[in-house]
Amino acid sequence: MIRKATAVWQGTLKEGKGNLSTESEILDETQYSYKTRFENGNGTNPEELIGAAHSGCFTMQLSAFLAEQDFPAEELETKSEVTFEDGAISKSHLILTAKVPHISEEKFKEIATKAKESCPVSKLLDTEITLDYTLN
Repeated sequence: MIRKATAVWQGTLKEGKGNLSTESEILDETQYSYKTRFENGNGTNPEELIGAAHSGCFTMQLSAFLAEQDFPAEELETKSEVTFEDGAISKSHLILTAKVPHISEEKFKEIATKAKESCPVSKLLDTEITLDYTLN
């Protein structure tokens, strides 16, 4: 399986602008710029997209691992905070809220930690990855 995305950039870093498109067309010439990355502008940025990819990947992996252990989740919601400092992505912090009936705190922590370490995006990221969770 190969997934495709395209970035187009015109101009210098600070004055230029670009757009991102994905094969699925969920991003279709979506605007990004210096302001959307380093200030507060309209559009997206690479760190936000990495956060979306990481939280989505982790949540799907966790769902699979929970189901394998006969603890299907009612709902999993994961937020990702991606830290960009000194020219590098230094951390992805996952914040999970989970509704999983009939699971102990200990078992949930074991499965969630395994999912954090096993999801393909976690494996791709060469950075610190942390996880906080609330189990309801």
